[in-house]
Amino acid sequence: MSFIIYPAIDIRGGKCVRLFQGDYGQETVYADSPLAMAKRWVEQGASWVHLVDLDGAKEGLPANAALIKEIARSISVPVQVGGGIRTEEQIADYLEAGVARVIVGTAAIEDEPFTKRILQNYGDKIAIGLDCRNGLVATRGWLTTTDVQATELAKRLVTYGAETFIYTDIARDGTMTGPNVEEIAALAIATGKSVIASGGVSQLDDLLTLAVHASDGVSGAIVGKALYTDAFTLEEALQRMEGRESHAG
Repeated sequence: MSFIIYPAIDIRGGKCVRLFQGDYGQETVYADSPLAMAKRWVEQGASWVHLVDLDGAKEGLPANAALIKEIARSISVPVQVGGGIRTEEQIADYLEAGVARVIVGTAAIEDEPFTKRILQNYGDKIAIGLDCRNGLVATRGWLTTTDVQATELAKRLVTYGAETFIYTDIARDGTMTGPNVEEIAALAIATGKSVIASGGVSQLDDLLTLAVHASDGVSGAIVGKALYTDAFTLEEALQRMEGRESHAG
């Protein structure tokens, strides 16, 4: 099974930024133009781009939608988008603008009838974002931690038609301490669906450790800070993945 690397572009105030552990007070600006950054990742070989509307995640409605739609129209690879998407109209708006996959997080946890409906209507164009702290799901831009176990919620959502989950370990996001491989693989095995890892990737070996579990359903990794701080380049990561797949084949 192939393993996709998703370069992350987190947008706040129209700029490309990274937060430390989801803390809006600990922000680093990496580029003034998210569109230029998206084009750069595509030039370097990205097969997907991951976009997050950080303002939207905090405010509960898309805040950088016009910019995100421009990126979706302007680059030659599919994009997935998350952040503040809590209505069916917002989902339809993004999909009609050329976004390939929409990530629903808070709404998926707080409004299950809504989640059931959008999964029935849009199927694999929806990814469920599970942002977790100690195995429990957090919502509203990570500002609130629930008592919902991620694996139990995911299994329930599979019965509604969920095909793709994005698992973020908040404690590791932006820290470059390594992804929570055990939890991510366990979620993929428990659900039998595709799980994309997010948070903590700091070195190429982290990607290879995740990719070992591709046959379990760990289908990719979202990489942000490691690329922006030049821990490794996207080209290096893609070459290592190709080497792994040819060796495995």
